Amino acid sequence: MKFTSTRNKSISITGTQAIVQGLSHEGGLFVPLTFPAVTKQEFEKFCTLEYPDRATFVLSKFLPELASKLQAATKNAYSKFEDGDAAPLVKLTDSIYMLELWHGPTYAFKDVALTLLPHLMADSKLVVGDNSTTLILVATSGDTGKAALEGFRNAKGIKIVVLYPSEGVSNLQKLQMQTTSGDNVAVYGIEGNFDDAQNTVKEIFQDKTIADSLAKKSIMLSSANSINFGRLAPQIVYYFSSYADMVNSNQIKYGDKVNFCVPTGNFGNILAGYYAKKMGLPIKKLICASNKNNVLADFVNLGEYSLAREFYKTTSPSMDILISSNLERLLFELSNRDDKLTSTRMSDLKVKGKYAVTKQELKNIQDEFYAGFSEEDSVKDTIADYFDEYGYIVDTHTAVALNVYNQYVEKTNDTTKTVVVSTASPYKFVADVLTAIEESPTGNDKKDVELLEEITALEIPTSLKELFKTKVIHKKVLKKAAVTKSIVEYAYSIGN
Repeated sequence: MKFTSTRNKSISITGTQAIVQGLSHEGGLFVPLTFPAVTKQEFEKFCTLEYPDRATFVLSKFLPELASKLQAATKNAYSKFEDGDAAPLVKLTDSIYMLELWHGPTYAFKDVALTLLPHLMADSKLVVGDNSTTLILVATSGDTGKAALEGFRNAKGIKIVVLYPSEGVSNLQKLQMQTTSGDNVAVYGIEGNFDDAQNTVKEIFQDKTIADSLAKKSIMLSSANSINFGRLAPQIVYYFSSYADMVNSNQIKYGDKVNFCVPTGNFGNILAGYYAKKMGLPIKKLICASNKNNVLADFVNLGEYSLAREFYKTTSPSMDILISSNLERLLFELSNRDDKLTSTRMSDLKVKGKYAVTKQELKNIQDEFYAGFSEEDSVKDTIADYFDEYGYIVDTHTAVALNVYNQYVEKTNDTTKTVVVSTASPYKFVADVLTAIEESPTGNDKKDVELLEEITALEIPTSLKELFKTKVIHKKVLKKAAVTKSIVEYAYSIGN
């Protein structure tokens, strides 16, 4: 299996090289040259497997050079989840199935990929013969940061720097990152939003002077964001896995189409579903759910991606994003893999703040995707409604998805069985969840968590109980102008 870049199709590298490098030198994202098919016979066997082996099967399609190592990696990674199941499926109604991706060590969906990525990274380095120190740069809107820190802390030959908007994450998300121990981690809050953090990471990757300087100290840059294919690939697995669970429980027959409704900001989670469809998974519609920062909804509905809009801080902060990096991979596919056009559009976004697709491309997008967004009041009402009617409590991001799904059904009358991707535990956004169900937050996260458990009977994750006893280590907040300098200084200090 070979990979190329969305901005330079002359590139042809292996999947292990793509994982080690993270981002192409000209700024493009690595994509597989072809999408491997999953046959009916293979899927029937897939249905009999436990989740780690399901992950091994899917990942081996993209990373055959890691075939001998994948089983050990997936078993190790997913042993950190409750009952060893990274993606349990819960039937809520005859039409709605909740894919709970928050039963891992940091109780957010990012764990599914980021418990596995350190193994993929280490094994890939061995395969390509890379003995350098890898410096992982991560921009986070909340959940990726802690999941990456948890996955990579104390990993041999790897250092990690995480940037987060200091006033753009929940209190619990911030506390999770600030309390992370490990001799190879650095965590910085920044004065800005997620897009500022993400842009800084991309600029550092594209700065040849920095790369050459680090290379002299045998330090190579890579990423744990979903711009790295090694982060994206494990997310493909749970689309196949949830479909298999529906087949196994006789909810559907193989070949029946289902919808997936995905709350998304950076477009990586829903793109994994699109990749699963290209591999043969019978998906009817991918429902893209945005919060008030509805740049993706506008793009899918209008065909123009524009940054000329206000940025909102919402109760679903992991989706408070205006520049959705993984959309570049979709553009590449929908333009018949036109790397020059993709590169021009990304340049236009950076210089002009917008780009547009053709009428045919827009039709192709709308054939695959439906998009909507949820206002803040609707998020709150949705949490309350589903708790009142079903006794099922969700976090703010999952509520965005449920609200957009309700809009979709009202608009289309589509009764196709739909998997709603639930991306975080309600405890991560406890104050907003309590407010939504008409309870008064105390202002003390520990007491609020205990109150939510008392009301909902949803058990508090063990790691969260321990979090409140853990010392805050990382307190530094940087001005935007100082971020690159601080990262470079940290890199220089680590040597090899």
